[in-house]
Amino acid sequence: MIRKITILTLLIFYTLLLGAQTVSGIVRSQKTDGGIEPMAYASVYWLEGKLSLESNEKGEFSFNRKGAENVSLIATYVGYTKDTLKLKSGENKAQLLIKESSELDAARVVGKQLGNFLSKVTPVKTEVISAAGLCKMACCNLAESFENSASVTVGYADAITGARQIRLLGLSGTYTQMLDENRPVMRGIAAPFGLSYIPGQWLESIQIAKGPSSVVNGLEAIAGQINLEHRKPTAEQPFFLNLFLSNTLRTEANVASSLQLNNKLSTVILGHFSTDPKGHDGNHDGFKDEPVSMQFNLSNRWLYLAENGTQIRFGFKALNDDRIAGMNGFKKGMDLTPEMWGSEIRNTGLNSYIKVGFPLNADNSKNIATVIDYSWHRLNSFFGLNKYDAIQNSAFVNVIFQNEMSENHKLILGLSGQIDNFDETLTKREFTIIDEKLNDVSVIHPGRKEHSIGAYGEYTYTNGEKVSIVTGVRLDRNNIHGWLFAPRINVKYAFIEQLVFRGSAGRGFRSPNQISDNLGILSTGRTLVFENNPDIEDAWTYGVNLTGYLPFGFNDNASLSFDYFRTDFRSQLILDQEKNTSEIWFYNLDGQSYTNTYQVDFTVEPVERFSILATFRYNDAKATFEGQGLVEKPLVSRYKGVLNFQYATRMNKWTFDFTAQINGPSRLPQFMGGGVSPVYPMFYAQVTKKFRDLDVYIGGENLGNYRQKHPIMNANDPYSEGFNSTLIWGPLMGLKIYAGLRFTLWK
Repeated sequence: MIRKITILTLLIFYTLLLGAQTVSGIVRSQKTDGGIEPMAYASVYWLEGKLSLESNEKGEFSFNRKGAENVSLIATYVGYTKDTLKLKSGENKAQLLIKESSELDAARVVGKQLGNFLSKVTPVKTEVISAAGLCKMACCNLAESFENSASVTVGYADAITGARQIRLLGLSGTYTQMLDENRPVMRGIAAPFGLSYIPGQWLESIQIAKGPSSVVNGLEAIAGQINLEHRKPTAEQPFFLNLFLSNTLRTEANVASSLQLNNKLSTVILGHFSTDPKGHDGNHDGFKDEPVSMQFNLSNRWLYLAENGTQIRFGFKALNDDRIAGMNGFKKGMDLTPEMWGSEIRNTGLNSYIKVGFPLNADNSKNIATVIDYSWHRLNSFFGLNKYDAIQNSAFVNVIFQNEMSENHKLILGLSGQIDNFDETLTKREFTIIDEKLNDVSVIHPGRKEHSIGAYGEYTYTNGEKVSIVTGVRLDRNNIHGWLFAPRINVKYAFIEQLVFRGSAGRGFRSPNQISDNLGILSTGRTLVFENNPDIEDAWTYGVNLTGYLPFGFNDNASLSFDYFRTDFRSQLILDQEKNTSEIWFYNLDGQSYTNTYQVDFTVEPVERFSILATFRYNDAKATFEGQGLVEKPLVSRYKGVLNFQYATRMNKWTFDFTAQINGPSRLPQFMGGGVSPVYPMFYAQVTKKFRDLDVYIGGENLGNYRQKHPIMNANDPYSEGFNSTLIWGPLMGLKIYAGLRFTLWK
């Protein structure tokens, strides 16, 4: 008994000693209008300990002072003046305030921000693509913003619609939860083209978190979460203009205006227009390589900051997107004939939201927040003889209570609800024999009304930079699938300051959408067979990561990271094109389905202003198909390597970027002859000249002019059963040259 008491006393003493050694603080930013808010991802340096830190998304940081008598801190961020602070022995609270620089021109020119980096503070492995990274390439939209990342692969969903899809951990993008400043977006009918509806120049940063992550935002994160941070209402940029033109005549314009109406109310207006006015047929198969298209996109976001700390954020977004695809001679409004195959796709969407946060005490350690989001999306389309019309109404409510009980302990409790109403009509048509007019053959309505309500809790323990543990559970009740229980855990442990381990495990669920998740299947001549009602998809994801920070390169800032993730499906909707060459089957998984993903990342700045990023990822993705057993999933690339170089001259007046990719083979379906697709390279380059308020850039994509040969099977007979445009493993467009400018008017 005495021994147990002694051990317990020593443990308590050790815990208190660690707490006394922990310095915790927050970095805030002050705008020129006097407004103050937390500064995420600010750099914090401890001079005596030679330690470099990074504030989290709330501006917070912590570290172990290791008995040091004095602690000298410096906080910096691009475009802001630095702040310094000295803590004496016994002082462990730090508050740093960085201000919008009065020497804005100098800050804009001299400041340097890494384009891609791994967050040091998050317990989940998180890759951040910063505003600088979004300027490395044209990044016209979100789909084109991941070329320097091996974590995310982006490719065409089919050879007709121009829709892009991402893959994370070897899984399609439907298993990655997309968040807009922590609001779930791009769900259901809005998903197939959702990546093209987020202009890259609207964004401030992208955070890619692997694994199931937090329970706060719902159940749907299986492969991971991608969170988008937009330009802020408080930004000191009353006017921003981006213009873009490519050799294919793709034209794009983006406008942003951040306005501070007073010291409490601010807004940002975001506008987008893009068009592909001319069809191109680089492989001479008689079909447009990409649709002729025109898109309008408008967003308005508001922020109200009350004196008592209450925050109200609200806004709306509207979009309209028209696409004309198919054979070269097909134009908008043209009737289909047995000799002319065409497709028209129109997407219209509206979204509105409000987020309200109330502090419950003076230091905001206790607060409550409410998020309400509503989306309406309509898709009207036809793909040859297949006509698909759908409307989605979705509402999301999340009430979050947060209590930071101490420096080391934080608790989040919440309730959330999701309503989805899908009204879908799929019509199969055929030509009449006499006059070759279209006649409806079959009509199905695969829509549904689904709603769920859930409760969750999440506990976080932190001990400076040494340990961080986040554990959470969710319990949801779904009107179709019943009770859904999702536990999750994320752990970060620093063996030493330069060697950090992360581990995660958790469960995720999502309701599959048979048509909209696989819209490209309508661009085939096959018959769709739905074997049974789809079960909810249920998967466990586990992962480990080891990151080392190496003492070489300029400022000793090199890093080397290894990670491994595995996803095991307990239930999954299988799309099978190999069971019958005249049909596409949908059925529930009966057997195993899993992915194993291995990745290594290396970054270094050998000399000042010259950075190197090298990364390599390997996928092992298998599933059980009827009649085949457990086989490699078709059309999933086995590996991808990325090598990026960036060099900037003094004062960043010139910036040079070059990226090389190697894309590995993928298994081809049996009806394509089996085997694997070729290994192929991709090259990208961009040069940017910076003036006072103007950036001018010119660049190229797919510099090797590599493209997949014959991406459409039986293109010469588009109304036959053998017609298929979904078998995509490589690029569809050849060499692209572009030029553009970015003009910023500073306040």
